[in-house]
Amino acid sequence: MCIFNANQLAYQVGDKLILKDISFSVQEGERVTLVGPSGSGKSSLLKLLSTLVTPSSGDISFEGRSVMTLNPVEYRRQVSYCFQQPTLFGNTVRDNMAFPFEIRQLPFDEKKVLSQLPRVNLTPNHLEQDIKDLSGGEKQRIALLRNLLFEPKVLLLDEVTAGLDSATKRLVNKVIADYHAKGHTIIEVTHDEEAIQSASRIITIEKGGLVDDKRIRQ
Repeated sequence: MCIFNANQLAYQVGDKLILKDISFSVQEGERVTLVGPSGSGKSSLLKLLSTLVTPSSGDISFEGRSVMTLNPVEYRRQVSYCFQQPTLFGNTVRDNMAFPFEIRQLPFDEKKVLSQLPRVNLTPNHLEQDIKDLSGGEKQRIALLRNLLFEPKVLLLDEVTAGLDSATKRLVNKVIADYHAKGHTIIEVTHDEEAIQSASRIITIEKGGLVDDKRIRQ
């Protein structure tokens, strides 16, 4: 099943053309890695797919429907974007774990959250911890778990292991690999060799254009 189709996408900010004539499709369950030089437009492409920014021309469809016609809240429940620099809400870890329930108008399920914390090597004591006291690695793991409490169909990952120590990087990569193994779709920007080696497909972006699209494995 085709989950994403990008058709002749262009993205321009002022006089600067960031992406031009980008066309590709992504099948459900693929793990697609976007590679290319810094400043080539990879992160901008992820932001277009997430609807954080709007294309200057062209169209993106999700499961056969233009993303411009979809309810943005419903769409982002299914297509979840993880930033390179994690953004946490409120004051505590609990506030962040409560957020996915709040946007779904559901009561906070503490039992569910506590059962999921070990998935990212966190303990129940972390739930009441002030986010100001967290390390960078802890913040990234919390942000990732927040995205995965209600597993979306698609994860868009923008350099989520950048700057992490080797142990945390291995843990985050395992969480992502386990998510993908369930048949979910991943589109990611990364320089992490472990993540690149796990890709089913590599798309190369250079100077705002798609220059190569190589399938690695089914």
